[in-house]
Amino acid sequence: MVAVIAGAEAIALLAAAAWYGYELFTGSPVLSFWGAVFTLGLLLAFSAWLFAVSVFLYRGYRWTRAAALVAQLFVLTIGVPTLTSGLVLAGVAMVVPAAIAIVLLFSNKVISHASRTGSPPPAL
Repeated sequence: MVAVIAGAEAIALLAAAAWYGYELFTGSPVLSFWGAVFTLGLLLAFSAWLFAVSVFLYRGYRWTRAAALVAQLFVLTIGVPTLTSGLVLAGVAMVVPAAIAIVLLFSNKVISHASRTGSPPPAL
């Protein structure tokens, strides 16, 4: 379930990056063009990172729990101010999945699933 939430967040970030890129290249006014390009790069990189986290979390790798937790904390860092600034729907869309994912990351089922440390040792 946590892998699905991370994957959905990655898809949402990719959609946001596509919208941001469209707005950027159709001539929407920006203060700094290269700053906007950098922001677009960050959106794409974070989306790719979340895709990798969701795939490897589904496979059961241990390191993905920490990566997913950091991603959810970033989402909460953006979602809570969004929620309190009056954009309730967008804030709830960020805060609720992040909170569910954080709770699930510490569940015994996810902890036991995400215990794989790497490839099995080679057979002789």
